[in-house]
Amino acid sequence: MITPNDTTIRVLLAEDQSMVREALAALLGLEPDIEVVVQVARGDEVLAAARAHAVDVALLDIEMPGCTGIEAAARLHAALPDVKLVVLTTFGRPGYLRSAMEAGADAFLVKDAPAAQLAEAVRTVLRGERVIDPALAAAALAEGANPLTDREREILREAADGRTNAELAHALHLSQGTIRNYLSTAIQKLAVRNRAEAVRAAREKGWL
Repeated sequence: MITPNDTTIRVLLAEDQSMVREALAALLGLEPDIEVVVQVARGDEVLAAARAHAVDVALLDIEMPGCTGIEAAARLHAALPDVKLVVLTTFGRPGYLRSAMEAGADAFLVKDAPAAQLAEAVRTVLRGERVIDPALAAAALAEGANPLTDREREILREAADGRTNAELAHALHLSQGTIRNYLSTAIQKLAVRNRAEAVRAAREKGWL
């Protein structure tokens, strides 16, 4: 980890698109006080890589295979709380911001932010401050809290691939009636007509 006598900030970069990952690494590498010491393409590789390379800051894309950047942030925060977490997103969905902050993120930025802004965010979180894209912060306040419970979100995620109620009940160890009730409640909360629309609406708001 970084010390007062060490001016190099050790960064982990997690991004599944290789061209984007390499471009971000190259841009950050131009900064005299930042070094990208490890790159990963999957969310489930983040924790092991952070441990192996003693990183100071982790830059985590939200959409990754293995697990999302938000899930990776939560695991990293629980295991290595001194590592600062910067979550990057292509989609400015208000629900993502709330989820990222709940997972322990120190910064939340859109991926197309200027490289200088990203580098400054890395320095800022290392000073113990938070950095949040102002437009996303305003949108999150306007949107309000996620109305879905943890169980409703779980069922909607499982229903996203078209599983039947019977298949959902088997996978989640619930009765079919309970599954129907949860889905009905989620549909009402989201003011949509069916489960497919509920999944789409929840995803668009970053609530899944």
